[in-house]
Amino acid sequence: MEFSHISVLFNETIDSLDIKEGGLYVDCTCGGAGHSRAILERLGGGRLIAIDRDPDAVEVIKQRIGSDPRVEIVNRNFNEISDILNGRKADGVLADLGVSSFQLDNPERGFSFHSDAPLDMRMSKSGKSAFDVVNGYTQSELADIISRYGEEKYAKSIARNIAAAREKAPVRTTLELAEIVKNSVPMKARRDSHPARKTFQAIRIEVNSELDTLQKAVEDMFGSLKVGGRLSIITFHSLEDRIVKEKFREFATGCTCPKEFPVCVCGKTPRAKLVNKGLAPGSQELENNNRSRSARLRTVERIK
Repeated sequence: MEFSHISVLFNETIDSLDIKEGGLYVDCTCGGAGHSRAILERLGGGRLIAIDRDPDAVEVIKQRIGSDPRVEIVNRNFNEISDILNGRKADGVLADLGVSSFQLDNPERGFSFHSDAPLDMRMSKSGKSAFDVVNGYTQSELADIISRYGEEKYAKSIARNIAAAREKAPVRTTLELAEIVKNSVPMKARRDSHPARKTFQAIRIEVNSELDTLQKAVEDMFGSLKVGGRLSIITFHSLEDRIVKEKFREFATGCTCPKEFPVCVCGKTPRAKLVNKGLAPGSQELENNNRSRSARLRTVERIK
């Protein structure tokens, strides 16, 4: 299957990096290499580090840009950026936190509730799978992750029905799980979007530990910048966007002394300036790609 990914806010993202010829840039989620190709077009004699945890993506990256001597390809998780850079400082870092169109549209990967496939959802194709979560977690653990990561108000009902179903036989496929979820929510909850969307999001986040290390990863990505370098992150749901927004605000915040103090005693000064406060897709992009509806682009520039 062709590895394709529709990059949302594409031009806005590339522009946000303010790419300098001869600079060092890191694409932390290279995927189909769309962003990376655009960076290379502006990079001149610089260097690009292309990272992806998905081995399928890495093979495609090698085919598409691997022959370019300016490119270094790394099959690791972006939360290891400090080790990957090994002391080098970047002029720009990009992370697109969304699951790729290839992963969603490839039934074998088990991300989608629209196609029948084994429950998998592993971005790295290793470690615990969605099958392990659905069939191995207790009912209360399932309810917790579906509520916390999916922000699903019917989480207890869904977890209860999953537990009941697997007593008869393991839940093995995406459509089996989607049907259980559909039968766990009232009819009114099925009108606006697919009733399994939030549950699948929650299980995917749990399988890939997407939020567990995000705060530290954002700190490490920012810490990998040169002064004047920019960090741009695209998020796709409120939980990860909240983490990025709060970390960026922290980077851009100076003195935290109480207002009644006559002089600053904390000594804190801003480490960054906000380049934007969260760009959303325009109407044309929403029309062309409905998967972009929840995307937000946030960018900061390191100032010290």
